[in-house]
Amino acid sequence: MDMDEEEEEERVVGKAKDEPDGGSSCQSSGAGGLGSGASASASAGPPHPQSLLELPPELLVEIFSSLPGAALPNLALVCKKFRQILNTETIWRRRCTEEFGMREDLRKMEIVGMSSRDLYVKRVNPQVKSGRFMKLLPDYEHMDYRDVYTHLLHPYRHILGLWQPDIGPYGGLLNVVVDGLFIIGWMYLPPHDPRVEDPMRRRPLFRIHMWEKNKAMVECMYGHKGPHKGDIQTVKKDEFSTKCNQTDHHRMPGGRQEEFRTWLEEEWGRTLEDIFHEHMQELILMKFIYTSQYDNCLTYRRIYLPPCLPSDLLKPGLFKGTYGSHGLEIIMLSFHGSKAKATKLTGDPNVPAGQLTLEVDLNRPVRLPDLEHQRNMEELSRLVLGVHEEAQRDLQARDAPSETAEGAEGSDSACPAGVEDVEPGAAACSAAPDVQPFVLPLGVMARNEVYPRTCKTCFYGTGLIAGHGFTSPERTPGLFVLFDDDRFGFIWLELKSFSLYSRLTDQLSHAQAPSMERFEAMLRNMQSWTS
Repeated sequence: MDMDEEEEEERVVGKAKDEPDGGSSCQSSGAGGLGSGASASASAGPPHPQSLLELPPELLVEIFSSLPGAALPNLALVCKKFRQILNTETIWRRRCTEEFGMREDLRKMEIVGMSSRDLYVKRVNPQVKSGRFMKLLPDYEHMDYRDVYTHLLHPYRHILGLWQPDIGPYGGLLNVVVDGLFIIGWMYLPPHDPRVEDPMRRRPLFRIHMWEKNKAMVECMYGHKGPHKGDIQTVKKDEFSTKCNQTDHHRMPGGRQEEFRTWLEEEWGRTLEDIFHEHMQELILMKFIYTSQYDNCLTYRRIYLPPCLPSDLLKPGLFKGTYGSHGLEIIMLSFHGSKAKATKLTGDPNVPAGQLTLEVDLNRPVRLPDLEHQRNMEELSRLVLGVHEEAQRDLQARDAPSETAEGAEGSDSACPAGVEDVEPGAAACSAAPDVQPFVLPLGVMARNEVYPRTCKTCFYGTGLIAGHGFTSPERTPGLFVLFDDDRFGFIWLELKSFSLYSRLTDQLSHAQAPSMERFEAMLRNMQSWTS
């Protein structure tokens, strides 16, 4: 029975209870049409249930299955019949699947060709043989969906979704999901620099699963010795912390040197000897020393995916981007009226996580010249700086309207060459060609030489740069280049560098913002965390 049929049944039952007179008339006409057969069936039970107690058990199972799981314990207090019906596995299985997306069958040990005991190996660490952890996994055959819902899914429902770890300027992206019979916290890592279009890498930081019939266990997954004891505490709303109780499991036989080599291989996909740039070596060593001190004892703050509106230039969401010697970083692209904003989820010692790395003015499109002039950095700088000066004048005019009102009357401000002359708010929908040739100017550094050679449109924007330790932050002009629905770029004029961004395509559940107001409040909080 599908949800529409169940909802219809609930409406019918409710009507029979609230409108007994109308129900009687319906029954009379029905009996007349069906003959003696209808009369015989009517005499077998109550023709018009006066309460839920009079409904057959199978119908009550369907009704209770459609209620939120959190409401069922109170329902069990109503009477003995309800309490007995609420022991039905079908009800709790449906709550587990509909509320949390659980897809495992607890009654079957073999699931899609693998046993429950192999779930750790297949989903958490494919490099480890299953036999090593068999004795650590419980026998799920003796558990039921009510136990899983009551002691695992419902108690930990508040930590499902996206989170940003408090790791100083580096930040990060944690996705907590129901994965089979586990709740797993996956740390999302960008691809190895500079392969920005490769898929994200995932590393498990913790997992929660049923250990006994009425108890869930938290395990730390950090390190290279397999799962070990951990703990999760809810600090306050939209914030929780993890703690490892056996940090010796994080240590390696070869000491810090071996730990660094392993970390470097995972983080960068190469050895330190392969990295010839001295400044880059310093940044890598600094990150290892800083991040390894936490030992997976971290605080996480909830983040949301940006709301999507039909007027948006492209679908907002998460992107991977190149950031010079700092490697690849994760940013969140969102739209706010005539502005597009890119906020860092991961950061570096110069511009930390949580800061607004890019701000794009969608009311200021830039018309690119032909390919030959695009190769000229001076030509591109002239176009963008012309728009930048105009934007600064408009900003000053808004700050001091009384001083500029007299001079503005009767004057026509010239539109800088290369800038589309459009009405405010209409730039994103301007009649620009679908695609146009694109090439980076000579002298602009790009980590990834393989970038699109056509683009859809360009806009003036600013990028945030700062000294080490986020000193002297400054917004500097640049060019936002939209390549397609999943890729965009930014040319930093002052740095003479190019960042390429590619969409993160992973499916992320429990991550939608409740409202635009809550999302914007989250962005403001993110900036305050690292300011």
